[in-house]
Amino acid sequence: MKKYLLLALVAAAYPAFAEDSRFSLGAGFDYSTGKYGGTTSTDILYIPVVAKYETDTLTLKLTVPYISVTSLGNVVRGMGVISRSTSTRTTTQSGLGDIIATAAYVVYDASGLLLDVAGNIKFGTASASKGLGTGQNDYSAQLDAFYTVDATTLFATAGHKIVGVPEGIAVNNINYGTLGVRQKLDNRHAVGLMLDAAQSPTELAPGTRELTAFITSQLSSDRKLQAGVMKGYSDASPDWGVNLMLTSYF
Repeated sequence: MKKYLLLALVAAAYPAFAEDSRFSLGAGFDYSTGKYGGTTSTDILYIPVVAKYETDTLTLKLTVPYISVTSLGNVVRGMGVISRSTSTRTTTQSGLGDIIATAAYVVYDASGLLLDVAGNIKFGTASASKGLGTGQNDYSAQLDAFYTVDATTLFATAGHKIVGVPEGIAVNNINYGTLGVRQKLDNRHAVGLMLDAAQSPTELAPGTRELTAFITSQLSSDRKLQAGVMKGYSDASPDWGVNLMLTSYF
């Protein structure tokens, strides 16, 4: 989930137009597929609705997603394999995903450098019995840095997550990070690349490693479209994925 938090913060830190405060509502989808070190593919469709309030220094965000997972029942989005499965038949389960509340605050903004601290709570609202989530809350805190020179923004994140313990599964708290670059093409368009990495929360999967290329387009003064494609480089990550998000500002 931090990937979408960071992309939102990149846009918030350097918007295409300036406002003292603004509210936005977005919706889109994220589709991914991968074998997660096994022989059977897991397909995940994630459809978030995102409400966000931004000021010059503060960003508040609430994400309410729908999720559909076709798998053997032992893969959780963002974690990889969390249990050993004896099933050889894939099933499709769907429903409410994990609701996520996020807050970020700018602590420094001068000479092209912006620093903020952010925290989020992932509420365990996705059904563990259906294999849609762990059923537990996760808590994370991170430091984000953005450095802009002309039309180029370099950004990085370092964070720590306290992972909720599902029944019967041993998990560890993890560190995670991101490195990326965003290039503004003109007043309406920008492209970027970001690498996400995280430690493994379980002994059944390695840490996640994902490379995402993205493009943003300011369709109008109150509407933005963002699209991306992701490639995974770990058995805890999907083999590949695509995402799209349309955001309207009020």
